[in-house]
Amino acid sequence: MAENDKHRARIFLHRGQLAQARAAYEQAVADDRLADSPQELSASLGNLGNVCALSGDLEQAETCYREVLAIQRTEHNQHAIAHTLVNLGNLHIGAGRPEKARPYYLEALDLLKPLDDHRALGILYHNLGMEEARQSHWDQAVAHFTEALECHRRIGNEEGLALTYSQLGKTFLDSEALRQAEKCLNNASEHFIKLGNPAGEAAVLRLLTTLYIREQNPASAIRCLERTVSLDQHYRFPELAGDTGLLAELRQHISHP
Repeated sequence: MAENDKHRARIFLHRGQLAQARAAYEQAVADDRLADSPQELSASLGNLGNVCALSGDLEQAETCYREVLAIQRTEHNQHAIAHTLVNLGNLHIGAGRPEKARPYYLEALDLLKPLDDHRALGILYHNLGMEEARQSHWDQAVAHFTEALECHRRIGNEEGLALTYSQLGKTFLDSEALRQAEKCLNNASEHFIKLGNPAGEAAVLRLLTTLYIREQNPASAIRCLERTVSLDQHYRFPELAGDTGLLAELRQHISHP
């Protein structure tokens, strides 16, 4: 019975039918409890927690992840424990409680380092960087993002490189380190282009536009915005109106300084 419920849940999840997926995983959890299968129960609870998180029910997601963590600790599965700790940390970030995410991330870091899981470590260092940047702890944020980049490079994680260069560039921009920001944002743009990710490219171009405006370099800002507006129009991004308006202002400023 549990396998049928899990299969149905995956189909519902693929279709974006979260309520139906949740109901199916709840039934799978009930079946796995009756079968007294800790590993199967852990997997079902983890999937249920993921669906609850996607649905915005962070409290129930946390309950699921905590039970998963308890099962994993009895089985001493360090890799699985680390991933569940990251899930718990992400929940607290999503709920606006970054200070509660940090202990989970740091414990996960201690577990993952000896395992040389560079993909997971890259994501974790990136998350730690995001948490520090939110609190304006610029030096710590830069250190974590730099560690993340090294992990991404080791395994050729293009998406990770694009996202982390983008956030590192934003961190430098927010801390007024404009030269470093420009270098990182240009790197991010190159990776997003290589990935064929126009939304990521447009987001980075908007940051570069802000940078050039602060440097009082309207020509470069216009060049970035022209590309951004082109992407907005082609992909119907919702930022089109705002980007078009700013572009008009900059052009007017050059025409009438």
